[in-house]
Parts: sequence; structure tokens; C-alpha cells
Amino acid sequence: MDRSAIERYFAATPALASLCTQNGWPDNDSLKIEIVDQGARSAVCAVSFEEILVEGAGCVAGRVPCWGRFRVTWDAAGEVLCAEREA
Repeated sequence: MDRSAIERYFAATPALASLCTQNGWPDNDSLKIEIVDQGARSAVCAVSFEEILVEGAGCVAGRVPCWGRFRVTWDAAGEVLCAEREA
């Protein structure tokens, strides 16, 4: 598995929003991915990022650290098929 495929997937997937706690959105510039365990067609990835919080006027009001784990599955060509959040 090519690590860059996992990085591209997490930079584009809405799955990261499931880790947000304040109704903000993930900051891709702060995204960090660690492969914790890897098998033939899947890997457990620990992800962390800052959630961007916005005021009513559209100004950035703050940032909240977020983290979690996902099991990422890929096909024979190395393309990510899905990422399921792990408890």
C-alpha cells in the first residue's frame, strides 16, 4: 500500500467530520496520519487534526484538537475503498 493514497483519501473524505465535536470542520493543513497496524488489504490509522470553529460572522473563532482511529481498506490496485471509524 502506498502511504500517499491513504493521505490523499483522508484529505478528501468527509469521514473526518465524524471526529469533530463542535460543528466545525477538519483543517487538512494540520492533519497527521500514523499507520498503527497494517495487513495485506487494510490498515489501522490513527489520525489527528485541528477542528476549525467559526463564529456567526464567518470569522475563525478557535481550533479544537481532534483524533481517532480508522480501519482503511484498499483494493488490489492500492486505491482506498473505505475507512471505517474504530471505537
